[in-house]
Amino acid sequence: MTFQDLGISPGLCEALRSRGIKEATAVQERAIPVLRAGRDAIVQSQTGTGKTLAFLLPLLEKIKPQADVAQALVVTPTRELAIQIAKVADYLGESLGVSSLVIYGGQDIERQKMKLRRQPQLIIGTPGRLLDHLRRGTLDLSHVNKVVLDEADEMMKLGFIEDVEVLLKASAGDRQFLLFSATVPDRVKALAAQFMRSPERIEIKGNHVILEDIEQVVLATTEEGKLDKLCGLINDEQPYLMMVFCHTKQRVHQLVMALAERGYLVDELHGDLTQTQRTLVLRRFRKAELQVLCATDIAARGLDIEGVTHVVSYDIPRDTESYIHRIGRTGRAGRQGKAITFVNARQYDRLRRIEAGIKEHIRSQKLARGRAAKKTATKGTDAQDSQQARSVSRRPRAAAKVLKHRHKRPSTKVAGKRNKKKTSNFRHEKQKS
Repeated sequence: MTFQDLGISPGLCEALRSRGIKEATAVQERAIPVLRAGRDAIVQSQTGTGKTLAFLLPLLEKIKPQADVAQALVVTPTRELAIQIAKVADYLGESLGVSSLVIYGGQDIERQKMKLRRQPQLIIGTPGRLLDHLRRGTLDLSHVNKVVLDEADEMMKLGFIEDVEVLLKASAGDRQFLLFSATVPDRVKALAAQFMRSPERIEIKGNHVILEDIEQVVLATTEEGKLDKLCGLINDEQPYLMMVFCHTKQRVHQLVMALAERGYLVDELHGDLTQTQRTLVLRRFRKAELQVLCATDIAARGLDIEGVTHVVSYDIPRDTESYIHRIGRTGRAGRQGKAITFVNARQYDRLRRIEAGIKEHIRSQKLARGRAAKKTATKGTDAQDSQQARSVSRRPRAAAKVLKHRHKRPSTKVAGKRNKKKTSNFRHEKQKS
């Protein structure tokens, strides 16, 4: 079904066509008519199914460009997700004359105040910073009659539900309230019961989509052998872009340092980075200047990066919901992807619970080359194979500099043979970092 068939305005349809978007996804087909009718809705759909357009299109059409007040609010759990939604809202809103503003922590609050004085009609932001502006009196939500809560389940996990309740109470009494989430836990249901009026429940069965577009495998390992297994996996699979998930920031940092020492182009994404550092890391990953991005679940929540071919759960997910969100970073927009989960002998019970949650058995895989796991990155191949050979080019010093000096672009020159002095210097730099 096309967006024109769904009643979307010609201006928005043209803006979508200019981006190569012509056909609506399942969640868009079912949600857009309900949202255009002005009804409250709980939309349950997995990541990568097109939820952003499902709420932005009807939202933008209902905003009155001639009214210089905030009329719609989109609340997200993470800065990255807020930024992504804002980018889509910018190019769609331009065709309608609708102005939007993204607000999140880590930005200069005085600059945000100045932008809020320009009266944007659509505001996208994270709960903490939105609440900060509301208490300062620099954000007026009294005319906001359309509120979207995206990734509601993650909002609950991070403890933002109380902040969301304050924001909802500050909005217009006749608001339309929309919840979008991969799962709908009891706390989210309670929020809906408190603030929604006879909501429409839309559930997109997404397990089949995941299984069709993402090859899921399990790799048996031990805690001591994980690093070698990961290196062997990279050497065997030759991923274009790979995301590797760990449970904690410390685990992420340790893994990144170990991979950098072996010569892989790698960086980290977690809560200890400043917003500038996070932006630079993601920019480099999107440009494929990095091949491997190691991240925590929260930091990578909602990321939509084109070209991610592999997702590795270095630490097995704690539940089915986390598993779905992790593997949803690949296989997006109909493209193929692969998800690999590392499991040790004591974690098969957790794996069985994940399989029960997705209603599918995940097959086991062995590395194609047993000895590859114990090798560090090998020397690059011919120029025509350089795109695939990035993972095995000898550049440990450049990779280490990515961690120490993110504002500097690492050298693109491929290092020659390393002598003992260079190896000593690299180890010294690593110890200092």
